[in-house]
Amino acid sequence: MKALSYIVAQTGAGVIIKITDSELSFIEEVGVVFEQTGLPRMAGRLFGWLIISDPPYQSPGELAEVLRASKGSISTSIRLLTQMGFIERHVIPGSRHDHFQLSEEAIKKTIQHGLEQEIKMFRSLAERGLEMMKDITPKRKAWLKEMQSRYAYLEKAFPVLLEKYEREKNQ
Repeated sequence: MKALSYIVAQTGAGVIIKITDSELSFIEEVGVVFEQTGLPRMAGRLFGWLIISDPPYQSPGELAEVLRASKGSISTSIRLLTQMGFIERHVIPGSRHDHFQLSEEAIKKTIQHGLEQEIKMFRSLAERGLEMMKDITPKRKAWLKEMQSRYAYLEKAFPVLLEKYEREKNQ
């Protein structure tokens, strides 16, 4: 059996951080998934690290060290993820540095960003196509009408499905 190798990073505060190869792979995979949904890969990598980091909150300096990224890239990613509601500031009494962690709503927000936004975009795309083709024969418009109909249904049904999940989870 292959022994796990560790990538060791040391922050400016002297904290030693160990990351296994599998953890590093996970971080990169989250980055790729974010990129596939139209978000920056670095924001995904940062999100991925915050999912598995111990402690679950990290300073921008620690994030830059672990992710081997510039402070500017980390700052941009923090700003984006904070605005989207994926991460939030974590206050450590007596610390001079900001720290960030996943927000309690992070999972809900990632679902909303990914699926709800895509549903709306495809419904809107179909409607624009139908408007553009308003003088075309119904047979040529059939595919766009079906697309618009399906995505309009999903746009109404998806929030209801998420609400149902929340109710069942809290019972």
